Amino acid sequence: MIYKEKNKLKFTSGENIFFTSDTHLGHANIIKYSNRPFESVEEHDETIIKNWNEKVGPNDIIFHLGDFAFGSEKKWKEYLDRLNGKKYLVIGNHDWRNLTPGVCQRFEEVSQQMNINIEGIHIWLNHFPFLCFSGAWKGLSASWQLFGHVHTSPYADTGLDHQRLVNLFTTQFDVGTDNNNFTPISFNEVKEKINVQMMSLGMHRN
Repeated sequence: MIYKEKNKLKFTSGENIFFTSDTHLGHANIIKYSNRPFESVEEHDETIIKNWNEKVGPNDIIFHLGDFAFGSEKKWKEYLDRLNGKKYLVIGNHDWRNLTPGVCQRFEEVSQQMNINIEGIHIWLNHFPFLCFSGAWKGLSASWQLFGHVHTSPYADTGLDHQRLVNLFTTQFDVGTDNNNFTPISFNEVKEKINVQMMSLGMHRN
């Protein structure tokens, strides 16, 4: 069930909820900038679209945390029409020029920041990682912050900001496509990863 409480999206179950960021569809130079393993922008785009649709169903919910695509309004509409799910966009630094009324209508909601609650967990959704955020200090009941932008990767230090990320809280996680095998990540997968991070400090949340 999904409902709104004081402008906050609240979900009683995390099933069928996904996150991603920094897909940069149509952006040929991102292959070089982020060392993405593709020979062409066509291969890049088709792989990301295929991975998305294999994981996210038509009625699932997916939060995209910014830097969705490059190109014209027509190109954005073509990408959005090919991708499964009920899509929410948190605006990234590359998205502003493309947020026309026709593009925004293809999202459930478009915002600079989202504040959601899933299974009682308070989650901030932002394009950028924050140094501090509300509720980060609450131990086992701490808020999460999910983000993109930094283009980190489990295989290489691809992001220019990677050295600064040693200061992240255990309840922060990069849902960017580079960090998740160019595939959206589910709420349950994020929860497992954050639990691992918390356990590294002797904490655990069921």
